[in-house]
This record gives sequence, C-alpha cells and structure tokens, in this order.
Amino acid sequence: MNRLSLRTLPALPATVIRPDYDPTQLSVGILHLGLGAFHRAHQAVYTDELLVRDPRWGICGVSLKTPRAVEPLAAQDGLYTVLTKGSESTRARVIGSLRETVFAGADRVGLIRRFADPRITVVTATVTEKGYCHDPATGSLNRAHPDIVHDMQHPDAPESAVGIVTAGLAARRAANAGRLTAPLTFVCCDNLPHNGTLVQGLVAAFARARDPALAEWIERNVTFPCSMVDRIVPATTDADIVETDRLLGVHDAAPVAAEAFGQWVIEDRFAGARPAWEEAGAQLVMDVTPFEMMKLRLLNGSHSTLAYLGFLMAHDFLWQAACDPLLAALIERQMADEIVPTLATPPGADLAAYCAQLMQRFRNSALPHRTRQIAMDGSQKLPQRLLGTVRDRIGAGARYAHLALAVAGWIRYASGTDERGARIEVADPLAGTFAQIRRDARDDPGAIANGFLDLKAVFGADLVAHDAFRKRVGGNVVELFQDGARATLARHLGFA
Repeated sequence: MNRLSLRTLPALPATVIRPDYDPTQLSVGILHLGLGAFHRAHQAVYTDELLVRDPRWGICGVSLKTPRAVEPLAAQDGLYTVLTKGSESTRARVIGSLRETVFAGADRVGLIRRFADPRITVVTATVTEKGYCHDPATGSLNRAHPDIVHDMQHPDAPESAVGIVTAGLAARRAANAGRLTAPLTFVCCDNLPHNGTLVQGLVAAFARARDPALAEWIERNVTFPCSMVDRIVPATTDADIVETDRLLGVHDAAPVAAEAFGQWVIEDRFAGARPAWEEAGAQLVMDVTPFEMMKLRLLNGSHSTLAYLGFLMAHDFLWQAACDPLLAALIERQMADEIVPTLATPPGADLAAYCAQLMQRFRNSALPHRTRQIAMDGSQKLPQRLLGTVRDRIGAGARYAHLALAVAGWIRYASGTDERGARIEVADPLAGTFAQIRRDARDDPGAIANGFLDLKAVFGADLVAHDAFRKRVGGNVVELFQDGARATLARHLGFA
C-alpha cells in the first residue's frame, strides 16, 4: 500500500477532509515542544484551520525524549490523519500544519537555534505535567531532578523542557544583540493550574541560576499566557491505523483518534505576532482561571477518579467505568456536591450542563481510552486534579468524602497490586518510592496509607499534617484493601 505523503495527498477519497492550502508554501511561525497525540489532535488542528488565509503559521514539532513520534511523520512529509470518532460515525481529516519534525536528541544545537528564528514568534508546549521538572505540591523548580542537575551543569546541552526553553531564549537574545528584539510568546498547553505563570516562574528560576541578565531579558521580551485545553485523545491503537488506511486508501503510520468536542481558552497576552486562533474556535480571554479550574477539577479530576477505581473494578477502558452504575453515581455526586461549589462559573458556561456533557463524553465507546493510561503519573496530577479541591472544601468546613475516596483509590492503585494480587505496572516518577513504601509497610494497608500520606511532594506539608484528612483517606485505603473497590464504593454510596 502506498503511504500518505504530499505525493499521494491529491488522490485521497473525496470523503477525506484535506488541507485547502499548499503545505509546501507555508512558513514556520510556531515551535512546538512535545510532539504527542494530543498536540496533533488539538493545537495543530486549530492552526490547520487558519493556514488557507494566513500561511505564516506552519509548525515545527519537537519530540523531546524519543524519535518514535518523529520518524513516521517525517516519512509522510509531516502529514497525518485525525480520526474524529463518535458513537455512530468516524470522520477522517488529514492535517498539513506540521511542516518540520525534530527529535531533540538528534540535533540539540539545531533545536536551540530554532528559537532564534525571527519568523517564530510563538512557542507552544505539551510535555505533560511531569515534563516541567517541578515540585507539584509547591510549583517550584525541582533542582534535585536529574535533568535539572544536568542542565545546570551543561546549560548549552539541555535535557529538560525548562533547560531547552531557557537555552533557546538565550540564543534568541544573542541573535538580537544590538538590534530590535523580536518578542516571543510561550503558551503552555498542559494540565497545570495557572500553567503560564507556573512555567514563567520555572524558566525564571533556571535563567537566574544561569545568568541574571538573561532572566531580566526574558522578563522584558517573553510572555507566558495561561491556557486551558480540552479534547479527549486516547493513545492510537492498531485498530485506528487499520481504520485510517481503509478510509484513506493509503497507509498512515501516525494517525490520532479523538472525540468531536474541543476547547481552547487562551489568555490574551501575546508579546508579538500570533495566529488568529479565535477564527478557528479558540477563546481569547483576559482571565483563564475559571475555565482552567472548571476543566481541571471536573473533567480531569473525574478522569482520575474513574481511572483508579475503575481499574481496580476491572474496567480496562474509561467508557466502561463511566457506564458502571456505581462509578457513575460517584462521579455525578462528586461533581455536584464537592467540586462545583468550589468553582466560579466561567463567562457563558452552565456548570450543570457541563457536568452532564462530561458524562456523555466519558461514555463514548468509540474511544478506547485505557484507565491505565489516564492513571499514569498520578503523583504529578493529583495536586491540581483532586487535592486543590480538597483544600478548598477543608477551608470552607465542607464535606469531601467522595474526593477522599478518589485519593484513596490512587493510593490503592499506586501500591502496585490489583485486587487479584497481580502486579500493576505503575508508571510514575515516584514509582520507586511507592514500591519502597509497600515493602516497608509489609503489606499492612494502614501502614501503606500512612506511607503515601507522608509524601509532601504530593500532599504538601498542610495535608500531610491534617489529621482528619489522613484519617478519612487512610480509612478508605484500608477498606479498599480489605473489601475491594466495588463493595467499598457500594457502601460509600449507601447502596450496600
């Protein structure tokens, strides 16, 4: 079978949506860090919508850790397919906005130089929560992280996202010495509270340690607007590739599958030229915070709850967990009773309708989103997805029983064995610490709970010292070990 490429693009079936511009005529105006499925199904699609009117905004996509994402895309001239999957139909669209693909490990010097290109005025990033090498509980740069230690010693050969951005900005500063400075905007698109402000602080801390004058230049010439992104994009499966090939009539080795829903809210704080993403449906606002909190707590918090408890209840996929009556009841109560009261309603939003829409999205069986995929990196995700809400409930003197059970579900999952005694491959930066807690506890559920609840990197000093929180979560952990997730949840909901 022929492969998707610029040569085969014109012969695709009429049912396949394709670029309405010539990809070879695009300039590159956006540098993107983190060439994963989410970026290709989200920011790259918004950009693709604009290019027929403004060809300045082609994307240079960078994979920071592995060449696996780059190789198939490079072989396809940067083209790939987005499968938009609903319960009744699938739509195929070929995206042409990705004009360059770079693996950082193959040409780190060249990557840093790309930051100095005056045509590039926007840098975007989807490197996941753990990719910023920060302390999730405090938001500060983790100077003991191995990548940060390396980058402090070798600032011109950085490994971390923060080190790469700082080195790139240093190159941009040097390229503009004695001339009019070309301003730059960095848009973080990861699920972190106040993500732009957070990344600005991390880069500033690293830059100050490297060169205080560089830190001052960054403060004057680079902005870090906050943003909120939303679209469910599971990992691509072999079945997705087979379906894409059938729809296209050529082979695409790098398709992505996603739901129809998409949302992008961006703080309107750009240093220089930018794409008119609002013409593709993005929202440019003065304050992203209410949108960000709505999404992080309702969607991502519910995702994590479904992932941990759903996995323990033998649900491989998110849609299965969301269709389980017990889990559905928990999520609906958790959202309505404990999360919504902590939120400010974003302009134009209806929180009750948003919650109902979320349940429909979670139940989309056309998207095989694995619970174990959502469960990854829990130590980095819990602070913004669940623990911030817990803190607000504690501060208000209000109940947080459902949230406490969700946190206990994470501890039970991260302890490393399922309810049948089989090993769970826990993917988390703190996986070694979790395993040591389990060994030290000698499989005693109460001791396991206490070991996890002592983790200040996750819970912060405040929750570690909060007796009522520890008692509530620890009791749930013991129940989950002794009685299993289904019985514990039924009793918790009053169904037992």
